[in-house]
Amino acid sequence: QVQLVESGGGLVQAGGSLRLSCAASGSIFSINAMGWYRQAPGKQRELVAAITSGGSTNYADSVKGRFTISRDNAKNTVYLQMNSLKPEDTAVYYCNADLYIGGPYWGQGTQVTVSS
Repeated sequence: QVQLVESGGGLVQAGGSLRLSCAASGSIFSINAMGWYRQAPGKQRELVAAITSGGSTNYADSVKGRFTISRDNAKNTVYLQMNSLKPEDTAVYYCNADLYIGGPYWGQGTQVTVSS
């Protein structure tokens, strides 16, 4: 079992920045990769960024150059630094943990709203 707790969402003006955090607990040794997904109203959940245990990263084309995913293994925490935010980034952001066996696990979600 893995528990994920997100924080850092909120309301920001277009062009602003936010940093999301996701703290993992439980069977953290079983985590292979962690990522951030988002879901806007009326749309499917989509991958925003992911990072493997080895540090390899992957980004959606829509956020490349603006968002950065990182992880602090000592704190079992993954971060998503979001810069140059756009109204179309408005969504509920979910932390995800992909295990070597089993899972995936999801956080409760945190709302990000970007005003124009």
